[in-house]
Amino acid sequence: MYLDLLAALEGSWLGHAGRHSAWLYTAANLLHVLGAAFVVGGIAVFDLKVLAEHGKHAWQVGRYAIPLAAAGVLIQLPTGMLLLAVEARALGTNPAFYAKLAFIALGLINVTILHIRFGSALRGGALPPEARAYALVSLLAWVVTLLAGRMIAYL
Repeated sequence: MYLDLLAALEGSWLGHAGRHSAWLYTAANLLHVLGAAFVVGGIAVFDLKVLAEHGKHAWQVGRYAIPLAAAGVLIQLPTGMLLLAVEARALGTNPAFYAKLAFIALGLINVTILHIRFGSALRGGALPPEARAYALVSLLAWVVTLLAGRMIAYL
């Protein structure tokens, strides 16, 4: 069923448009990289604040970093779909693509748990020491997501 979905995506108007418009594909590629910079940059700044200062005043960084990361996700979703649609059957079965999706899932689950467990503490000004483990997992997950995304071209 997954392979059928990939074939349908590749044969869709989106796949056709991406394959036949150098400008559309180039713009999507550029915006996807920009979105990644927003996501990983915003998250990394927040995570480093939590790691370096035990989350003291992390909310001050988070009020800018989290919306920046969210904007990056909003850029990456449509551009990633277009980039995938161009060669969905090949890219969608690439081991690096699977790794990228797995680490995105890890990053999203991690941030959800962080906010569920420590959301009120974050707004209070300081996070407990155990929040540092979540920041470290987050930082590693998003860096490995970038690495896996780049490795798609080589596997």
